[in-house]
This record gives sequence, structure tokens and C-alpha cells, in this order.
Amino acid sequence: METIISAIVLLGVLIFIHELGHFLIAKRGGVGVEKFSLGFGPKIIGKKIGETEYLISAVPLGGYVKFVGEDPDEEVKEPEKSFTNKPVGIRLAIVSAGPIFNLLFSVAILALVFMIGVKVPSDSSAVGNVKKDGAAESAGLKTGDIITEIEGKKVDKWHQMAEIIHKSPNKELSFKIKKENGEIADLKITPKAETLKDVFGKDHEVGLIGIEPMIVTERYNPIVATVKGFERTWDIIYLTFWAMAKMITGDIPAKNIGGPLLIFQKAGEFANEGFLPYASFAALISINLGILNLLPIPVLDGGHILFFLIEIIFKKPVSIRSREVAQRVGIFILVSLMLFAFYNDIMRFLEQ
Repeated sequence: METIISAIVLLGVLIFIHELGHFLIAKRGGVGVEKFSLGFGPKIIGKKIGETEYLISAVPLGGYVKFVGEDPDEEVKEPEKSFTNKPVGIRLAIVSAGPIFNLLFSVAILALVFMIGVKVPSDSSAVGNVKKDGAAESAGLKTGDIITEIEGKKVDKWHQMAEIIHKSPNKELSFKIKKENGEIADLKITPKAETLKDVFGKDHEVGLIGIEPMIVTERYNPIVATVKGFERTWDIIYLTFWAMAKMITGDIPAKNIGGPLLIFQKAGEFANEGFLPYASFAALISINLGILNLLPIPVLDGGHILFFLIEIIFKKPVSIRSREVAQRVGIFILVSLMLFAFYNDIMRFLEQ
């Protein structure tokens, strides 16, 4: 039950932020809003305030904002509030606002996380956890020890040390260690050869000695945290598009695509770990929701954006017939993707 509640809260907030973007920019642009709904399908509860009816509907996997005059054939009592009658720039801004609000919401969440404090692996050469029965433990390496040299080469960063160890499977290495009491010790450690998969699913043999970096908590002031929020959001956007491209080329298996069931599962897991992991997961899903809606697929915001850009370029709107055909194609693509994601979720669950 906690998993379901945490997932519904997560999706509810992100959908609300998305639709709020459409709503606020529509109001700013003078467009009337008939309905603001969280969820699809039959109405559960609703209340009309002014011209807008605010709803919570039965299916919590989305939401919508219904604009006055959204249908070109619709008769409108107040033409000045009609979405269709507004300049294309205003319509483009309204449609783009949903995904943009999701991306900005991610920045806000991550900025809060950076202000509260994030636990990150230290890049120093200090040893954190030492795995039981590993090569490091057998050689006498302990938590808190600082590796200063490997094979006579000075190291003070974790990535420098890891690079040497990874390139030396089954090769005895000489380590110089500074103990917590200040003493200097010389150890001989042979990295164990292990096969690891990279992000493309390809196997690579590397050397490992069974140690992990120190975990440290870093906190930032609001300005720096906001900058880092933008940076982290951009990094995730870049990696998401990179992963999508690799899935298209087949370098990353398409079975990694997840759907609502995976989101529900992960939301529960992160909620149990605490506020910061749950908030970070919410930021990730918010970014993915924003990116998904920006894809140029008819029926999604990205499809409408594409139509409006065509209208700007050719100085006339896309014909209703063309839009109807494109929307049917878009619905087919979207339903296919959802079914594929559900299939992956079910197979993932059965394999556990």
C-alpha cells in the first residue's frame, strides 16, 4: 500500500506541475480554460471556480487542460478567449509550457536536494568500505587507510587509483598506504580479474581489489545549489537522449524501457530509503515526463509544437485533415510504446 501511495503522490504532483504550466500560460495569454483535470476518464470529484472546472479523474496516468476554442469547429461565446484564434506564438508557448515546467520543477527539486546535502563518493584516495574476503582485506587494507602510491606512482584521487587497478587483473601491485595513525605501510595486492558489463551491455575484464570510496555529504548555498540543479538536469537530459539514440541503434537493449509498473515499484523503494532519494527519483521522472512530451509525436505536446513550427515557417496552419491523420498515427505509436513498456515491466517482474 505504501508503494502505491508513494507512486500516486509522485505521479500526481508531476502531472499537476505539467498541466499547471499549460494552465498558467494559457491564462497569461488570454485563453479561457474550461477544465483542469488530474487523471483521465470518469470524474471522481470536481468543483467549478469561475469558468474552469477542476477535476480529479479515475485513471491517474496523466491529465489534461481543456481550452476554450481548442476545437476549430467549436462555437465560442467569447472568441477573444479562443485558443484557435490566438496568434501561433501564444499557442506555441501554451503547449510548450507543460514540458518546460516539468524540467524547471526538476531543477527546483535538485536544488533543494543539494541544499539539504547529497551523499557522494569522495574522489580522494581514502578507503571507505572494504569488502569481506576481497584481495584488499586479505592484504590488510582497512577503512580509513589512504593509498598514496601504486607501483611507485603517486596517487591522491580515486579515479587515478581505480584506473591502475582496473588495468592490472591478476597482476601483483605494490601499494604504499598511510594509516589513520600516520604510519606508512607497504602492501602487495593482486587485483582479482572480474568481468563487468558496460552501458552497452558488453563484457570487459577488469581488476578489482574489493574496496569502495569514502562517502561524504556535500551541502551548498541556494545560489550554488540552483546552478547545480540546472547542471544535473542538463546532464540527465543529455544522457536520456543519448540512451534513446543507443536504443535505436541497438547498442542498449530496448528491454531497458520501463513503464508505469516500474515507476510504481521504484517509487516505493526510494520512498523507503528517505526523502532525498525519493526527491531525486521524482526529479528524474519529471525530466523524463518533460522529454517524452517534447517528442514530435502527434497527440503529445511535441506533436502540437511541430505543427505550430510548420505554421510559422509556411505562414499557414496545418490542415485539419492532415492533423487528424497524424494524430491517428501518433496514437498508434504511443499505444505501441505503452504496451511494450508494460510488457517489459511484466517480464521484469516475472524474472525477479
